[in-house]
Amino acid sequence: MELLQKIAIYANVQAYTAIAIGIIIGLGAIGACIGVGMMCSKFLESAARQPELIPQLQGKVFLLLGLIDASFIIAVGVALFLATNNPLLGALNAIK
Repeated sequence: MELLQKIAIYANVQAYTAIAIGIIIGLGAIGACIGVGMMCSKFLESAARQPELIPQLQGKVFLLLGLIDASFIIAVGVALFLATNNPLLGALNAIK
């Protein structure tokens, strides 16, 4: 395979990886924001209806906030892995 063809394939893999990273981070952020917004709105509704349950609900809300944000942070970690150590680029060395 010619050198220019290998360079073109390498560039395509990097370009598609960049697009995938953008999609991973973008959809993760949108999902986390929607989830946090829905959960907090329901918490405020329930706090307005039964103020005596606020201390019990508040702990659960903070726990779920951490879990929702953790899923986004894991997605960012996967995206950073793909950005810095792309396993697909290693497969290009096998192409002769």
